[in-house]
Amino acid sequence: MANYQDMLLNEEANELVSDYVRRKIRQTVKDPAVAERLVPKGYPYGTKRTPLDSNYYETFNKDSVLLVDANTDGAIEEITEKGIRAGGREYEFDIIVLGTGFDAFTGSLKALNLKGRGDLNLDQAWADGPRTYLGLSIAGFPNFFTITGPQSPSVLSNIPVSIEQHVEWITDCIDQMHKTGKTTIEATQQAQDQWVTHVNEIVGGTLLPRANSWWMSANIAGKPRAFLPYLDPEGVGGYRKKCDEIAANGYQGFVFA
Repeated sequence: MANYQDMLLNEEANELVSDYVRRKIRQTVKDPAVAERLVPKGYPYGTKRTPLDSNYYETFNKDSVLLVDANTDGAIEEITEKGIRAGGREYEFDIIVLGTGFDAFTGSLKALNLKGRGDLNLDQAWADGPRTYLGLSIAGFPNFFTITGPQSPSVLSNIPVSIEQHVEWITDCIDQMHKTGKTTIEATQQAQDQWVTHVNEIVGGTLLPRANSWWMSANIAGKPRAFLPYLDPEGVGGYRKKCDEIAANGYQGFVFA
């Protein structure tokens, strides 16, 4: 994705990569039926997280490995004394590793039951999807910072490094507040609206909304469909530049008291 940056912008370019990946999977997996189940379908390649671990596809050639597709073989019905029942059949296991769904970006923040100005609950404020300024602050919720929060590069970046960038930005901001005798900081509604529009315009020019991915909030039933991270046209460096410029301009888009 980093080497061929038009892959997420151009459908023809994406199809070239998709065809290459499909052919490689079919060459690697010996059983044609199993290979077809593993071939990405129904969405442009790269718009979902892709399994690129060493020997991932080779694993399905082992006699001890059986691929069960919940979409075609039947969904999981229950955990039994011996293993798992799915599609009316029981599969016996010694160990079960659970990879459950997760409410990315917003779930953990909503679970805090935070209330802002006017007794507004964060769950209400985000009823139609997350709305932030820089993925750092939320209008109506003073002194509340969201480190690598919704609408920041977050999972599309090296997360520990992005965490560091946010923490340093917030630390400098709080230090400036102490020096100037300010006790509250809050994103303005106008700055937040402009940022949300910008985030949506950028991702709208890509193929990413074509997939039902957790990036698009699609893994949680009833969750408003929205692109959760931020895809800066200039990469993570472009986002950092924006944050630095905003701080240099007196924290433009924020109000202090």
